[in-house]
Amino acid sequence: MRFGVLGTGHAGTALASKLVALGHDVTMGSRSSGNEKAVAWAAAAGEQAHAGTFRDAAAFGEIVINATAGGASLDALRAAGAENLEGNVLIDVANPLAGDGFPPTLLMCNTESLGEQIQHAFPGARVVKALNTVTANVMVNPGMISGGHNVFVAGNDAAAKATVSSLLESFGWASGDVVDLGDISNARGPEMYLPLWIRLYMSLGTAHFNIRIVREP
Repeated sequence: MRFGVLGTGHAGTALASKLVALGHDVTMGSRSSGNEKAVAWAAAAGEQAHAGTFRDAAAFGEIVINATAGGASLDALRAAGAENLEGNVLIDVANPLAGDGFPPTLLMCNTESLGEQIQHAFPGARVVKALNTVTANVMVNPGMISGGHNVFVAGNDAAAKATVSSLLESFGWASGDVVDLGDISNARGPEMYLPLWIRLYMSLGTAHFNIRIVREP
């Protein structure tokens, strides 16, 4: 399958590399076609890896992954082109974190989420919020944490969520550990979890952790 990965940061690189390792063809997109990180990644990742602009990546991908900084995601997706997102699954792994200060704050919460903003801006895309509650290494290798733990999906299109859930299973997530929260408005919950995630990271001294839902038998 062909994937377009928007973003050259830790999450974008980890996801693009995992997809290539699984046998997929991937174009990593950035603002400019000569982006040093994207070009270096493509050269190292092999013949199934390519570098280009956001538009190149979105045009290439049957599935597009938004791994850009949350505050820049809408601009990046506009550069990718609405026509290139039309009808395609768009996996949003970004978080709307403000860029100044630590710990960072959320650019939006309670009544809106980045996932919803993306769906509103690109109504033809089949947006699924996923993977934003774990660090990049855990996204693509959940087995690095012992025991089962949970990841979430939210989106309006049931078939798109099923496609994303299958992709997560190919990454190593157990099918029973992928929790469907419902429509895209439920992206608010995973995004608002980030302030707690950051404080857990500060307390634990590692990003390699996750949560598990424990229910009454």
